[in-house]
Amino acid sequence: MNACKCKYPAAKRRARVSDEFDAVLIGAGHNTLAAAVHMAARGWRVGVFEHAEAPGGAVKTGEYTLSGYRHDWAAMNLSLFAGSAFFKAYADELTGHGLEFAPIDKPFASAFPDGRWCGVSTDVEATTARIAALSEKDAERWNELLAEFGREIPHLGRLLGGSMKIHSFAYFMFKVFTERGAGGLLRMLRFLLSSPRRYLGETFESPEVRAMLAAWGMHLDFAPDIAGGAIFPYLEGMAGQALGMVIGKGGADTVVNAMVETIRAKGGVVECNAAVARVIKDGGQATGVELADGRIIKARKAVVAGVAPSALLRLTGGMEPAFDDALGKFVHAPGTMMIHLALSDLPDWKASDELKGFAYVHLAPSLDQMARTYQQALAGLLPDEPILVVGQPTVFDPSRAPEGKHVLWLQVRMAPGEIKGDAKGEITATDWASAAEPFAERALDILEGYAPGTRDKILARRIVSPADLEADNPNLVGGDQVCGSHHISQNFLFRPVRGHADGSTPTKNLYLTGAAVWPGAGTGAGSGFLLARTLAGK
Repeated sequence: MNACKCKYPAAKRRARVSDEFDAVLIGAGHNTLAAAVHMAARGWRVGVFEHAEAPGGAVKTGEYTLSGYRHDWAAMNLSLFAGSAFFKAYADELTGHGLEFAPIDKPFASAFPDGRWCGVSTDVEATTARIAALSEKDAERWNELLAEFGREIPHLGRLLGGSMKIHSFAYFMFKVFTERGAGGLLRMLRFLLSSPRRYLGETFESPEVRAMLAAWGMHLDFAPDIAGGAIFPYLEGMAGQALGMVIGKGGADTVVNAMVETIRAKGGVVECNAAVARVIKDGGQATGVELADGRIIKARKAVVAGVAPSALLRLTGGMEPAFDDALGKFVHAPGTMMIHLALSDLPDWKASDELKGFAYVHLAPSLDQMARTYQQALAGLLPDEPILVVGQPTVFDPSRAPEGKHVLWLQVRMAPGEIKGDAKGEITATDWASAAEPFAERALDILEGYAPGTRDKILARRIVSPADLEADNPNLVGGDQVCGSHHISQNFLFRPVRGHADGSTPTKNLYLTGAAVWPGAGTGAGSGFLLARTLAGK
């Protein structure tokens, strides 16, 4: 159900001309909604204005194929949200407004062309046995890493979950130094700077174990040879083993709907089909916004833009030359194609029927293949063998489909935002309107190779190209689902611009939030919550 479309009559949900709020928020992505929840809880009157017909941005759910089949549009994994500081603070209110998770004990696996496979579940013995089938040495190393995880996560959590200012980063290094000494600090810094290939090559001997973990780096624009990407395969592997995964009961939009209801219960406004045309400035200070329909919405304390950096430039007409130049040079990651399938039954995985029990099955057979696919997409080519992330949410949440039926969430990585050619030499189209169908067929051919007969189970499908993703949500530039590369030069203190990782801008009372701002992509609502605590108090 769409929280913006049916529960509230227009007169109650539309802001009036010259209405005034303490904070006006542009866009109803989960970060801006989290910021609005916290501000409203601190007594601020908030107004959230979203150009699309539904809130959530990339975190939304709909019947995109057939009636009764609910598909997550882009984001499916809500583990970061469930473990976030924001959810910890507002869990009671959000669950009171309908938020419900579906826990997952078998979060991810990888299948390989030769029929082998490996998967991580919360059953340590089962995971260890799967890894041992590939390498006894790797199974021992896995258990060593798991035993160390409890000691490592406080440091990494302090780094990844805190504000990103120079003194915060210095404090992180100081804490590691005091607890681990100079050697421990240098090991930590080396780990943070390592590529997935370097870290995984030093840690595991099995190519399959390396590939299973390296696939997680591709979710955040970290191909195997990109410096700074080692942390994500490590964290996803250890967290999947220790904690499992969660998805939203009935769909990822359960978190969005609950936040919208919480904001409205606190007297705030969340209005969809309400595009913002410009940010109004007076004397170097943001004072409100003008909507596309001509309404002027005033902001007493803050305007918070949950948009991509390039959109902030358009909305403001520019702020300060150096800052504007940096926003204009903000680099986006390659795009993603989504394929939503309504199925009569789950895929019959050639490697093992056990794969039917996992939330994610990665089809990314080697580090070399991942690196090649990434470079092809960067060059503007349709990859000859794209990486597939096959989501099977109805295994853990049957409510998303009619009884006995299933939905498949198929993420095709990577894909160029602008097509310059085809690495395989088969697709001649260079626009997504024409290339989407044959490229989707390439992806489905790959799936069919790993799970023969899947095509025969397709009842309906919806192909969402990178261009479609951007048209639906302009923050996903070129279909970039992480709203900006996370490479070192654009991460930590440099996300989105050095000196502005806290979401501040040169314009007083104007702030940027969303995945483009530290701590970046994912469903943890980190940038929105951190900003709201800074503005409205903890």
